[in-house]
Amino acid sequence: MKSYYADLHIHIGRTEEGKAVKITGSRSLTFQHIAKEASERKGLDIVGVIDCHSPGVQQEIEYYLDNGQMEELPGGGIRYHQSTVILGSEIEVKDPGMGPAHVLAYFPTLDVIKEFSIWMSRHMKNIQLSSQRIYVTARQLQQEVIDRGGFLVPAHIFTPHRSVYGSCTDSMANLLDVSLVHAVELGLSSDSAMAGLISELRSMTFLTNSDAHSLSKIGREYNKLSMEEPTYDELVKVIKRIDGRCVSANYGLNPRLGKYHRTYCRGCGSIIDEQEAVSVERCSYCGSMKIVRGVMDRIQDIADLDVPAMPDYRPPYHYQVPLEYIPGIGPKKLRELLAHFDTEMNILHRVDQVDLAVIAGSEAAELIVKAREGTLQLESGGGGTYGKIIR
Repeated sequence: MKSYYADLHIHIGRTEEGKAVKITGSRSLTFQHIAKEASERKGLDIVGVIDCHSPGVQQEIEYYLDNGQMEELPGGGIRYHQSTVILGSEIEVKDPGMGPAHVLAYFPTLDVIKEFSIWMSRHMKNIQLSSQRIYVTARQLQQEVIDRGGFLVPAHIFTPHRSVYGSCTDSMANLLDVSLVHAVELGLSSDSAMAGLISELRSMTFLTNSDAHSLSKIGREYNKLSMEEPTYDELVKVIKRIDGRCVSANYGLNPRLGKYHRTYCRGCGSIIDEQEAVSVERCSYCGSMKIVRGVMDRIQDIADLDVPAMPDYRPPYHYQVPLEYIPGIGPKKLRELLAHFDTEMNILHRVDQVDLAVIAGSEAAELIVKAREGTLQLESGGGGTYGKIIR
């Protein structure tokens, strides 16, 4: 079995013709740019591009397949140099009596996702755009995905906006057939221990992905996968933990760096103090009831376990600090590091502190190593503002 790094949630901002796909995504986030960034700069073996339902994106994929710059693999997925692209779609569901939630659907081939898009276009107002609401039940969508050889993953499951637990329902079973959900995406503001307090997640594989809206954000969270080769078929085995395939490690932001970790007051802009009561209803600073429930507090509200369930198959969760968070590493310094050490995966995991210091300086090199060890001091984020490193 071999190890591969994978980030399975990356958006497309625009097509190469300039048509919007993800409105909030960078214009530089095209299908080809994502594949190139993953292969040449990030050092990721697998990337999931979750706007491949868009007809404009599908036309570009066909172009690169036809001219030989990319190729479909026999086991599913599209190969570009050192990286495999998995084709996917992010979709918003909203069942009666519940709030909205985003789910991710992945498929083996371009033909399959094209057929899925045709079906989805009959139940969606704008098939060209990302993360659009579909007007069928979540269970019907789930079955349509599975019937086409795909699999469905609830996205960023605890965030206060458009997630299963954060804005939709107290139990995933109210929305989906949980026996057919083999994996969930934790999101930037939670980790395995926090999610382990929810008993219905015990059997599911945990994924840590970037939800990237710009090229620089690709790989800010990722997974280490144990599999034979980087293909769709092997990824399915990883998700289901079949034949020894598995997620062998999760690399995610320390939840304190996530922008929805703590409960936040929209009235005065304060992050509610961590010593406050778990179920905050009114801001202790200004008295406002305009509260955005943070991930940590939301999990504590709905947790049905006192101690996190950590079964034997749950891999270690490593707190990952992206290079752009490290004080002293700006765009110029990052270019110098990449020129010497090739990829961000090398810088984050493999290059020793002495060699890093030659290029980045002793202080930045020390912070990178502390990030590897999980010993950085952090200030919590909340209310849409990321946390930060305390020097």
